[in-house]
Amino acid sequence: MAQVLFGVWNGAVHDNRPGKDDRGVPPPELRDFEQFDEGNGIRAFVGDRGFFVFDESVSLIDTFWHYMDKAAEQSCGKCTPCRMGTVLVRDALGAMRRGLQSNLDLDQLAALAEQIRATSLCGVGQTCASALEQALAHFRDRFEEELKPAKPMKAQHGMAYMTAPCIEACPSKVNVPRYIDYIRDGKPEHSLGVILQKYPMAATCSRVCVRFCEQACRRNLVDEAVGIKILKRYVAEHQTGPHALAFSKDMIAHELPADMKVAVVGAGPAGVSCAYHLLLHGYHVDVFEAMSEAGGMAAIGIPSYRLPKDVLLQEMNAITNLGGTFHFNQALGKDFSVDDLFARGYKAVFLGLGCQEGTLLGCAGENRELVGYESGIGFLLKVHDHVAGIKETKLDGEVVVVGGGNVAMDCVRSAIRMGAKKVHLVYRRTEADMPADHEEIVAAHDEGIEFHVLTNPIEILSEKGKVVGVKLTRMEQTEKDAKGRRNVRAVEGSEFVLPCSIVIAAIGQQVNTTSIHAKDGVEMSKWNWVVADKNTLATSRPGVFAGGDCYSGPSTLIQAMANGLKAARSIDDFVRLGSTRFFPRSRMREIVQANKMLASDCIEVPVKNEYRVHHPELSPEVRKTMFGEVEQVISSEDAYRESMRCMRCYRIYSVITEHAIPEGAA
Repeated sequence: MAQVLFGVWNGAVHDNRPGKDDRGVPPPELRDFEQFDEGNGIRAFVGDRGFFVFDESVSLIDTFWHYMDKAAEQSCGKCTPCRMGTVLVRDALGAMRRGLQSNLDLDQLAALAEQIRATSLCGVGQTCASALEQALAHFRDRFEEELKPAKPMKAQHGMAYMTAPCIEACPSKVNVPRYIDYIRDGKPEHSLGVILQKYPMAATCSRVCVRFCEQACRRNLVDEAVGIKILKRYVAEHQTGPHALAFSKDMIAHELPADMKVAVVGAGPAGVSCAYHLLLHGYHVDVFEAMSEAGGMAAIGIPSYRLPKDVLLQEMNAITNLGGTFHFNQALGKDFSVDDLFARGYKAVFLGLGCQEGTLLGCAGENRELVGYESGIGFLLKVHDHVAGIKETKLDGEVVVVGGGNVAMDCVRSAIRMGAKKVHLVYRRTEADMPADHEEIVAAHDEGIEFHVLTNPIEILSEKGKVVGVKLTRMEQTEKDAKGRRNVRAVEGSEFVLPCSIVIAAIGQQVNTTSIHAKDGVEMSKWNWVVADKNTLATSRPGVFAGGDCYSGPSTLIQAMANGLKAARSIDDFVRLGSTRFFPRSRMREIVQANKMLASDCIEVPVKNEYRVHHPELSPEVRKTMFGEVEQVISSEDAYRESMRCMRCYRIYSVITEHAIPEGAA
């Protein structure tokens, strides 16, 4: 564990220098602070709530110059204290570190730092001078000692990193405040560009993202989170129409030789994201897909009322427009193997297989061969074919769906649209415990779905090979588990029968066990997921990388696309360099997250309560009769109003290290 020499954090002064013990309090336990990269120790750290020094020889003046240089660079310029103050402080520290006469003395520097903190309008200005202000208040003697020689100070190595709670919460690390700023400035096309730097499926994500960013939004502490997903949907609409951004090979700065080709297995969000970034790097990419269309679970597992298929198709076209090729009806383990791909000359392989096999309920009478028994994924595939006109499916009678996630919600809401007389949702825990999006749960209620919570199936009832009902038992809550969630147990004697003609098991998915074989040399976990390094996504076989559901288990679209980006970066390193590079920004994220540096409090200036804009929606009575898109796009006026609710909670963190930090990507 790193030992703090001196510093201030959250207002607590720490001073463990010889003879100074009476001034300090025990330093906090800092995780993962010993080295920044291999053999490169961390000498000092500066953040929004203070600073730490680990090495007696560190120059505070140079340390804070690095930090304020980043603040001046990142100031949006919309308020004078931050726009001008950060530059004045940076330049004053810059003169001091060069041994020149500064325009500001230490008293003036402290006063200006206080003014920047107290009067700036967003997170950058309100926090960037806080550490300097505290350093001057409690360790002024160090500054005075450094200034005495009046000579240039030795430059220190290090880096600075700007982030925000919403950025850290997003698996793809999209710069959310930046794309909101562009909306505020009337430049939605620029906003779209910020998103497309991270993934190609902006329109899809704007409809189905689970919004980790909104959960982390500090606006929650005022009224409601900023409608980040709603704004993304508004921006994504600018990818359609006569002035839409058109992907083409002209966007590729440097196309690599023809033999620099990579195989992507699976055309779901992970595979498409990986292919997209590899193509932009100049690689020649072939995407092999077991089904007859691209999109993976986004295509077959998300109903059209949430994600219109023409929207998804347009985004899949980005791959072909950039020069990639789709090979449909080509299944790994059946039509080709990993060995075959390397034999064809591919330099690397990315496995982006989905989890498209349903999980059994594990109750009596369960049989996949029963007429009326469906897995959640199997049922949604039938819904997809029905809407696409490939094969009509009509429901009559009552339908029971077991589960509480988004797949379960898609099943119940689709079943009511396909003519079911009545649809029941059965979930073993409480409604508050359901992992599905809250909006999906509300929508299911609005559409007349009957919820049976704290209820669990114990037997599937059938006659002559057909489902006729399900036997259920009531559940009750007991003690909390290791995650803080209440356990449940069956209530003795509470069994009852719910008649139905269809039972849908929507409790989870798994990887198709026939896809990857032992001879492929790819290690699998006990859950039948591909084992891969969390930092590089490299598997046990050199040249093979994996991401998405086959790596993490059933997950979200945004997490799958983040895996695609990470894998593309690792593949590029593997092919060109033979090993993966060190990524300084990723390392900074690790430090910030491991030590919970991003405080959950709201320290921005007081803001007026103003509740968020919501999507216009089709009425429940209309929408449950059709598969037309339920949510509509907001107006430009509403988009501007919502963008103004963003408090720009940016924070800057910087490190001083023993040696130069290796260069890498984001």
